[in-house]
Amino acid sequence: MNTIEFWFDFGSNYSYLSMMRIRRLAADAGVRVVLKPFLLGPIFKAQGWETSPFVLQAAKGRYVWRDMERQCQKYGLRWRRPSVFPRNGLLAARVALQGEGTAWEHAFCAQAMLANFADDLEIGDEAVIRAILDGLGLDADALIAAAQGDACKAELRARTAAAQSRGIFGAPMFFVGDEMFWGNDRLEDALLLAAR
Repeated sequence: MNTIEFWFDFGSNYSYLSMMRIRRLAADAGVRVVLKPFLLGPIFKAQGWETSPFVLQAAKGRYVWRDMERQCQKYGLRWRRPSVFPRNGLLAARVALQGEGTAWEHAFCAQAMLANFADDLEIGDEAVIRAILDGLGLDADALIAAAQGDACKAELRARTAAAQSRGIFGAPMFFVGDEMFWGNDRLEDALLLAAR
């Protein structure tokens, strides 16, 4: 089956839109999705930014929040502007790494995105992540312990370094082979190529 890689950050609002759409769209296209959580923060820092460009540039930020309202309405997605942005997605990303290749991987990622962008919950809070894992019937204690271990920390650093080496500068980012597509509005284009 043809494959699309979906590189995303749990603090990325446009990654939320893609996370909530990609599974169904890819299934319809006969394309397999490989989820690639990573951290945008180190990539932004390498570009000289201390936070999201949506925070650094006030006019862009105002536009983005209105755009998110429109996009969520268009796609029928729940939306609540986060009271903290960008949120720290470190714990969510580390837990997601524990789920790679499992049956619960996508469900966890989608629930963590909903917690951030629909329920305005602090996804860096262990209690929030624990509630998501419990809701999925998973062993929250074991997964959170593994997520906080040195091996997982190293794995996430390596994943973020891999994102940088592939030229990723934002999220969501999709790869079909070596062909890169940036942004939620390019998801359908990426899937079209992957389906060929």
